[in-house]
Amino acid sequence: MSTAELSATKRALAAIQALQNKIDGMERERREPIAVVGMSCRFPGGADTPQKYWEMLCAGRDAICEVPPQRWAIDDFYDPDPDAPGKTYTRCGGFLSDVDRFDPQVFGISPREAASIDPQQRLVLELAWEAFENANIPIDSVYNSRTGVFVGISNPEYSAHLIWSGDPTRINAYSGTGGSLGVAAGRLSYTLGLTGPSLIVDTACSSSLVTTHLACQSLRARECDMALSSGVNLIYGPETFINFSKAHMLSPDGRCKTFDAAADGYARGEGGGLVVLKRLSDAQRDGDKILAVIRGSAVNQDGPSGGLTVPNGPSQTKVIRQALEAGGVAPAQVGYVEAHGTGTALGDPIELRALGSAYGTGRDADRPLRVASVKTNFGHLESAAGIAGLIKAILVVQHGQVPPHLHFKQPSPHIPWAELPLAVPTSLQPWVDAERFAGVSSFSFSGTNAHIVVGNVTGLTPQPVAPHAAARGARWQLLPLSAKDDAALSALAAAWRERLTDSSWENDPAQWSALSRSAVEGRSAWSFRMAVAAHSPGGMAQRLTLGDAPRARAVAGGGGKVAFLFTGQGSQYHRMAHELYLESEVFRSALDECDALLRPRLGASLIELIYGDGDPEALNATAITQPVLFAIEYATMRLWQSFGVRPDAMLGHSVGEYAAACVAGVFSLEDAIGLIAERGRLMQTLCAPGAMVSVPLSEAETLNVIRPWSGEVAVATLNGPRNVVVSTNPLAASALAEGLLASGVDARALRVSHAFHSPMMAPMLAPFAATAQQIKFHAPSLPIYSTLTGKLAREEFARADYWVRHVEAPVRFAEGMRALLDDGYRIFVEVGPKPTLCALGREIAASLGSDVADACVWLPSLRAGKPSWGTLFESLGNLWVRGAEVNWHAVNGDGPRHASLPNYPFQRRSCWIDWIGSHVKPVAQSAIKVDAHPLLGARLNSPALDKNTTVFTAELSPDSAGLLA
Repeated sequence: MSTAELSATKRALAAIQALQNKIDGMERERREPIAVVGMSCRFPGGADTPQKYWEMLCAGRDAICEVPPQRWAIDDFYDPDPDAPGKTYTRCGGFLSDVDRFDPQVFGISPREAASIDPQQRLVLELAWEAFENANIPIDSVYNSRTGVFVGISNPEYSAHLIWSGDPTRINAYSGTGGSLGVAAGRLSYTLGLTGPSLIVDTACSSSLVTTHLACQSLRARECDMALSSGVNLIYGPETFINFSKAHMLSPDGRCKTFDAAADGYARGEGGGLVVLKRLSDAQRDGDKILAVIRGSAVNQDGPSGGLTVPNGPSQTKVIRQALEAGGVAPAQVGYVEAHGTGTALGDPIELRALGSAYGTGRDADRPLRVASVKTNFGHLESAAGIAGLIKAILVVQHGQVPPHLHFKQPSPHIPWAELPLAVPTSLQPWVDAERFAGVSSFSFSGTNAHIVVGNVTGLTPQPVAPHAAARGARWQLLPLSAKDDAALSALAAAWRERLTDSSWENDPAQWSALSRSAVEGRSAWSFRMAVAAHSPGGMAQRLTLGDAPRARAVAGGGGKVAFLFTGQGSQYHRMAHELYLESEVFRSALDECDALLRPRLGASLIELIYGDGDPEALNATAITQPVLFAIEYATMRLWQSFGVRPDAMLGHSVGEYAAACVAGVFSLEDAIGLIAERGRLMQTLCAPGAMVSVPLSEAETLNVIRPWSGEVAVATLNGPRNVVVSTNPLAASALAEGLLASGVDARALRVSHAFHSPMMAPMLAPFAATAQQIKFHAPSLPIYSTLTGKLAREEFARADYWVRHVEAPVRFAEGMRALLDDGYRIFVEVGPKPTLCALGREIAASLGSDVADACVWLPSLRAGKPSWGTLFESLGNLWVRGAEVNWHAVNGDGPRHASLPNYPFQRRSCWIDWIGSHVKPVAQSAIKVDAHPLLGARLNSPALDKNTTVFTAELSPDSAGLLA
């Protein structure tokens, strides 16, 4: 073979291989499993969360009840005779409570429009919101996303009452969109800003399982990146009950006795469910909580059968086999099937034969397929039946337990049990297999059949988790809560309080560790906010009970300008910020950097001095105190900055001004360390011991008091309107304090080593000036208010003489604080070991009047004797509730974000139309209040309606009163 021929062959083989790779890739995409990452539900019996649904299933509760009086007066429409005209022969079904209630504000809908929206549409909105929350996907993050919406819905009753009531004057601008079944999907897409395919499916009883099949297909075809599959069904009036009674389809006692000899029809039920779906690879990439995986699905039609509504066994068998083949799952691998199971003498035997035929292949006799139906718990939810079964199957494979199938007392004689490898569980049973697969069937009297195969997540390769970058320990958590109004925020806090008292939190450290991360990454931040810091679930519940957590309405831009205050000398103590050093990489790195620069100058380790077992008094030596305070404040500020908190201005008290200036870039960290260390060393070695006295007088009064001392006593700090500290020698200080006390002035001698900020500092000025001249200064990058001048300063900080004068001149803290307050600053964060300046600042703000004082917020970084993280997080939470941007990733780090969080507490109100027009002849329309009409009072003045709800109804003639009984 020639070289040219060989080359051509290689090229052909390469092209064939490339084509094969492309085909393999397409096949993988076609069969890619679909991850269920979130779900929500509203089912009878109070099963309004997946957890409550699971509890109801495991307990084997029967949720069937008599028709609620808020729907219709069952006595008016009941007759045991199936052929009685206008009557239904069953009194019962599975009903939800408060279907008239809705929170329109959350979804940006006016109350007037809300009343004209079919509650099925409203239920879809709420289910989507809660399913996103269950998936820990913030609502606002899905805006403009390629998310598809697939809704199974078939009941047009509300539309009939809106448009075909017999009174055309009742039709308003919202009747069309409010009553349209098609808008159920479109409204959700519009409201949340979802741009993927959006459609409804009505195949009657199989609607919601068909939607799930279509959603999976859309994801695999990459029409969307995420999909919502839902089914809803609500029952508003007796008409459909009457229709199905005439067809003899209903069970007289209102219960599905599926597979039982007593099976005599099905029970009607209502509710809704929704699942959030992603391609498995995307869910793994995004670190989602994967509840289960849809392996395969299929849909077909009965075609010609024994009748339009008669099930077709061979078609059911085919659709099951198609779903198994699509998912690459062998029949014997499936251990449980959630059957359609309506409880009819005709349908049950056909379905079980189909299940036996499809799932019997290769199955060991001692491992029968367990089959059950949730319809025995709360009836047939019709267009929502499939999603109810799917969510149950997901819970079954998730928990590894099979709940009991109800009302199974005598196996149906029409089912050949001995021939079928099937078993019906009548008690809660374990499912110990590591890999669990379940099938879900949904058939319809329209002839459309659907089947889905789901599995648990065992065997999936988890995505690697990045190293934990959090700047904190695992115990302390900051829980941010938010809502769209204050009432909802209170309700959310109450829901959290209840959730946190659950013992599962204490027994699950991983869930506690993921709490804040989940609350941040899994929820949107609304305007009404609360933040709670605690070190345990019980502690957090207690804080919520006490109601003393920071709470405010967030304002864009942080709710006001934030000033950082840097504490001066005297605030130091042994082991200050020890938790931060042990648990915060940011804080520890900054403090270690300072230690490396200071060690040659101090001749000792800064870390050992602060946290070692040596003499705590060593920290009080001026040569040590000043650089130590600088280092603590510098590291604390770096931690604040890592949290995304940036000051709008800064003010430092004495040595605190060095940390503020360094943060603002006036000098480098190395130069700052050199300057502050030399300052402390020179003071200790060159300046004589001194004393300071706190005098509760004004500056003028203090100057008058010390005038006789002929310059021996000097004003050192001006801390407030009547808070002055003077410096002098120890003897003079003692005499001055005694004299003031004798005259009724509560003067106090301070525990200090030197007479700071006084002429007694003169011996160190020249050598300190020489050091300062060697520093490279820059204008500050942030506004700094000077405590040397008491004003906003810029260029002064970049001159050596400023820092020389700073040593001897008085600290004009009060003037600096007043300047900040005059310039509109109302939020103050103290960066230092103690909230000393917060206390001083309060006094100054109070002197300016209650309007100023009441608007101020004072936030410490640390407190002596208090947990460092608790204090820090409390202040961070205070900033967040006011609208400050927080870098939550720095606060919480990487890791799981799947803590179990309460859902948003919708603040529902009654939004309802009057349906009386469908049973009485309208005369004229009028708008009335619920409690304002003598004939309507009994009918409408019910728990389902608010007193303030405006309803639109017909005026009734006196002879209509009997119809309202």
